Amino acid sequence: MRTHTGEKPHQCSRCDKAFPKNSDLIKYMRTHSGEEPYQCSQCDKAFSLKTTLITHQRTHTLERNHTNAANSMDKPYQCSHCDKAFSQNSGLIKHMSTHTGKKPYQCSQCDKAFSMKTTLIIHQRKHTVEKP
Repeated sequence: MRTHTGEKPHQCSRCDKAFPKNSDLIKYMRTHSGEEPYQCSQCDKAFSLKTTLITHQRTHTLERNHTNAANSMDKPYQCSHCDKAFSQNSGLIKHMSTHTGKKPYQCSQCDKAFSMKTTLIIHQRKHTVEKP
């Protein structure tokens, strides 16, 4: 019924946003916490919202339609170990950990370690009842 009335009783405690359903507020709060449980299976990017991941995944489809020349202009940071390229140097730096084998993100609950912080966050949910 709130959909029809426009009522949004669930207010974010950190900003002006409000939502009709508490579940929407909970999902939105990830944008403030930095939690990114939705990881792209084709690259090293992760997102706080599933809808953002879905939108992002379309870029991989569009990329296949571009020529390599166009991609190199959009993504000048090329990995020297594989054919991945990135629009920002920070993306390349994060990606390089997949080749070096370094896993600086250690789980405090078990002996597992991860190369990316987002993967650690997703893993840590296994130790709790929280699910994405």
